[in-house]
Amino acid sequence: MIAGALLFALGSSRTLGERIAARLGQALAPHEEREFGGGEHKARPLEEVSGRDVYVLQSLHGEPGQSANDKPVRLLFFTGAHKDTGAPRATAIAPYLAYSRKDRRTKPRDPVATRYIAGLFESVATDRIVTLEVHNVSAFENAFRTCRPEHIPVAGLLADHFAAALSDGPVAVVAPDTGGAKRAELFRRVLEARLNRPIGKAIMDKHRS
Repeated sequence: MIAGALLFALGSSRTLGERIAARLGQALAPHEEREFGGGEHKARPLEEVSGRDVYVLQSLHGEPGQSANDKPVRLLFFTGAHKDTGAPRATAIAPYLAYSRKDRRTKPRDPVATRYIAGLFESVATDRIVTLEVHNVSAFENAFRTCRPEHIPVAGLLADHFAAALSDGPVAVVAPDTGGAKRAELFRRVLEARLNRPIGKAIMDKHRS
């Protein structure tokens, strides 16, 4: 992060945000989040953001109390508020990016949600969006026009985690479908190198309804 930049973490992403901030040697920037009786919400920074780069962390997976529809709206409004009040650059960090898996039409008149979610981030002048292990990297990168997308692969991090947790028994990496085979194979090779022993592989056969 750039010196003087502010890091915010919304909702349940606060714990992760605190760990990231600690690694950076700084504290999370203060903000408030309010819920209203009609189901609407408001989030605003409690520190001056004019002239300062801003990073906002919010994983967009659904969970009890906040769906995968609620979270993007909160992140969008909060990011837009920073741009409206003078932040020169705003980066949205969404470890899980909701709707990024629907990157093409599989049936007539299907929505292409990846492109639509990209348009929403650009509508609030988001300068950059960072995410992990999207379904289709090319589709993710091509969905944006004015916002800079950044994709972070995590095969190495996952391999380190599982290498420390696995026993000496047989292990296999299973791809959920043929589309995920390359990603699964990359992870399998990295894990195999970490464990220094053979790792099996398999691919599930998926049928769409």
